[in-house]
Amino acid sequence: MTRKILIVDDDQKTRTLLKAYLEKNQYEVRLAHDGATFLTEFQRFADELSLVILDVMLPDTDGFALCKAVRRKSNVPVIMLTASSDETDRVVGLELGADDYIAKPYSPRELLARIKAIHRRIGIDSSAAPRYYRFAGFSLDTVERTLTDSAGGIVPLTGMDYQLLKYFVEHPGDVLDRNVLCEETRGRDAGPLDRSLDVQISKLRLRLNDGGRQPHLIKTVRGAGYVFSADVSAAAA
Repeated sequence: MTRKILIVDDDQKTRTLLKAYLEKNQYEVRLAHDGATFLTEFQRFADELSLVILDVMLPDTDGFALCKAVRRKSNVPVIMLTASSDETDRVVGLELGADDYIAKPYSPRELLARIKAIHRRIGIDSSAAPRYYRFAGFSLDTVERTLTDSAGGIVPLTGMDYQLLKYFVEHPGDVLDRNVLCEETRGRDAGPLDRSLDVQISKLRLRLNDGGRQPHLIKTVRGAGYVFSADVSAAAA
């Protein structure tokens, strides 16, 4: 099965954010801004979809009606999004056949975790994700959690080194702010006086022979964060 997701949400910023985040995590994403567009896209791609995400509040209909329409034709997993904290909405959605329900506001990371959980249950899991990331003569093995250099030698990595490097190679060329990196690697935001991430990045640069005044792999973007500037190739084996 594919990893294609159809999302309907009337907020453009939300749609754009989710599409970018999920595509970085190896999902193919289709978008709709209202119910009519969703139904058109669903008719076109129903057999290819592995999941749909329905916002409850839409300008021309609601997510409940769309969930009914989906269930008349398909058993594709459904996640519903709502700004309401009312338990009734959640119960109604689940009774109509939704597989999961997320209340707004939520983080893309939480949504991704829900998607992965559903995909594991239906046989689509992280096995489709790359095992190796190769860059600048290095190879990161995400199964063995090891880094080898161009001569085949093992580069020692701490657990934090590995988490940080893995996130960098999964997002090459993206400017990543300090809060994103702290949340992804430590599960929390960076405080205004917290310099531990900067220290960790300095250590990682040394392991990658990327020290000096002008690092060429992990670059600092003043006032914005860091960017991993190497060309990265991913492979399953």
